[in-house]
Amino acid sequence: MWSQVEFKLEKQNRGFHLITGEILNHLPQLPRTGILHLFIKHTSASLSINENFDSDVRHDLESIFNKLVKEREPYYLHKYEGDDDMPAHAKCTIVGSSITVPITNGKLNLGTWQGIYLCEFRDYGGNRDIVATITGE
Repeated sequence: MWSQVEFKLEKQNRGFHLITGEILNHLPQLPRTGILHLFIKHTSASLSINENFDSDVRHDLESIFNKLVKEREPYYLHKYEGDDDMPAHAKCTIVGSSITVPITNGKLNLGTWQGIYLCEFRDYGGNRDIVATITGE
């Protein structure tokens, strides 16, 4: 069985946002065993799997990424979409545009402390388009 759905995530402020529940709300019934592949159709936001319990992790990740890839560096050529745009593209390249999660017994087989993140790297990124592809039996 293969299925694919495309949907929009709610607009989020810049930062790392736990979106596991929002993702599940958009998916059809999951197969007993399979794989969920999620792809974000943007170059200034990413998907990731990380800590789902302590919100300090999301805050700290934002701080780390802002220190790692700074805005307004004099060597940036791509500047016309705002100070946060080129750093957002670089951060997206580091994190990536897709994740894969196993499905077991009809549920996402995430670890106890894992959740799906939207990594929003723009100050005003807008709604984000996601393609979810499910395979399984």
